[in-house]
Amino acid sequence: MTISVPMAAREQKPVYINGDMFRGTFRRNWEGDYHCTPSEVRAMLRDQTEQTMDMKILEDWSVADLNQETIQSYRNLHRSWKPGHVWEMLENEEYLKNIGAAAKSKSDDKLHPTAAGMLMFGNEYDIIREFPEYFLDYRETLDPTIRWTDRLQSSSGEWSGNVFDFYFRVYYKIIKDVKIPFKIVGGVRIDDTPVHKALREALANCLVNTDFYVPRGVVIKKENDLLILENPGYIRTGKEQMRKGGESDPRNKALMKRFNLINIGERAGSGVPDIFQTWDQEGWVEPIIEERYGDAARTILTLSFEKNVSPKDLSDAAQKTAQKTAQKNDKSEALIQYCHEPRTREEMMEFLGIKHRTTFRNTYLKPLLETEKLFMTYPEKPRSKNQKFYSELKDDV
Repeated sequence: MTISVPMAAREQKPVYINGDMFRGTFRRNWEGDYHCTPSEVRAMLRDQTEQTMDMKILEDWSVADLNQETIQSYRNLHRSWKPGHVWEMLENEEYLKNIGAAAKSKSDDKLHPTAAGMLMFGNEYDIIREFPEYFLDYRETLDPTIRWTDRLQSSSGEWSGNVFDFYFRVYYKIIKDVKIPFKIVGGVRIDDTPVHKALREALANCLVNTDFYVPRGVVIKKENDLLILENPGYIRTGKEQMRKGGESDPRNKALMKRFNLINIGERAGSGVPDIFQTWDQEGWVEPIIEERYGDAARTILTLSFEKNVSPKDLSDAAQKTAQKTAQKNDKSEALIQYCHEPRTREEMMEFLGIKHRTTFRNTYLKPLLETEKLFMTYPEKPRSKNQKFYSELKDDV
């Protein structure tokens, strides 16, 4: 008999025994139950509330502390996506308030950045004061002889280090090898494809579901024919529901809203299923979703750009290889029989119907000589000093 125990809703977690939350919380990982660490329990507590962690008002900062260049870049994108929007002419402070990147504090009635506003538009040195474990890392390894062919880190000090700038810097790096089909709509070339959309969704999904209080940070790794996206935090809806879609429960709702306003990310929970569908349409290996637990829980999405080979294709390929091998073996055996008396190379090539000397030498003659199934000999009176004859190797030789 099988007993199926559904996953507890995040509002019900942590589920614990003996009245001790930090010592009595366990998690099942398909192999058994293991004791949750205090950091895992604290992560469950953070995820209980409807008001996500990125909605917090940061009273130690003012709107002036945000990176003004990033704000302007964001507003330009919003304007191009929604021209004539009612917020278009607002001053920065009012604009940030309307999009949820800033809010008034009850304690001083002044406008301060929200955590989402700081993550999206702040500078790294301010962000880590609220999120000490904050770290964004892009690693590109396309040449195995070089450790990194390209790397981008939020802590480098060479750029703002915020989520918005990281997203676009990384996005343009991961799409540079995507093949774009030529397509004209209304006289304008369209350079966007379902693969581009899927990659935008994957990258945004990684960032908006990150628990920025958990160590090790966001890591995006690009390799030949492979893209791996890792973010701290477990999957709030569960891996199966994430794959199935239809239920959106981002860890950072306000951050997701920032992306939605510039046409990035799905709010209906269809983003991940769309990624799987796109990969299926392209004939690529199915994406892999992983959850890893411990002090630093992580979610990992692996996207392969290699073609998916079905069992039938493998069978067909194996059959063709076997046929070629059999054909080659048959010709080799026939050649051995043909050389029951000395033959010249030209005679052997004519017998097999092969015109190219290199093909004949590498495919047939060289293997037979190396295995001593044929050997070279010379006539008593050669017509030229370089003339060679090939004969079958007799058992008594």
